[in-house]
Amino acid sequence: MRSVNELSFRGKDRYRPSWPQFSVLGLVLVAEGVFAFFRLGVVGFCWLFGLTAALVGIGISMALRSRTTVGAVGITISRGLGRGRTYPWQKIQWIDVRETKSQYGTSLTARITLTDGRRRSLPALQHSTWYPDPDFQVDFQRVVNWWELSTDPAARFQPPKKLRNRLTPPVVGLILGLLTVVVIAFGVLVG
Repeated sequence: MRSVNELSFRGKDRYRPSWPQFSVLGLVLVAEGVFAFFRLGVVGFCWLFGLTAALVGIGISMALRSRTTVGAVGITISRGLGRGRTYPWQKIQWIDVRETKSQYGTSLTARITLTDGRRRSLPALQHSTWYPDPDFQVDFQRVVNWWELSTDPAARFQPPKKLRNRLTPPVVGLILGLLTVVVIAFGVLVG
């Protein structure tokens, strides 16, 4: 039974595909269909189109059914399958926002860090260019308030940054570029 004070963030309230998104998806499916029909024949087309439609349908269904519930026992995360998993407050050592920048804009995702170091993003508590949420900061602060009221201050500490948090896309590109040059130079010198 749900408490009156619980916070609930549902995917079906957040992720509403727009007509431009459906049109892009439709164009991709038409291009895939034409390619598959001429390269794979009718049977290959049917298989490829059927599998693609099934994957897209499953993905949309899971996104719409995903949710995050914050309450007295902790944070429950459901990715769209089953009832989800509850993380008790004493197992949550940190709550923060992950910022991801791409060519499509900036995406903000609320996430928790567990006492064993694992991180979990909170579905439906996100803000991006495609799915803007003007109340994201307010909702995130409400989750933090629950966490601070439910945990001992000594149990809350920010985990150290992992290597993947330090590697930005430009740094990864630079490293891959240097590795490519070294491999090509080695191939030229040996060959």
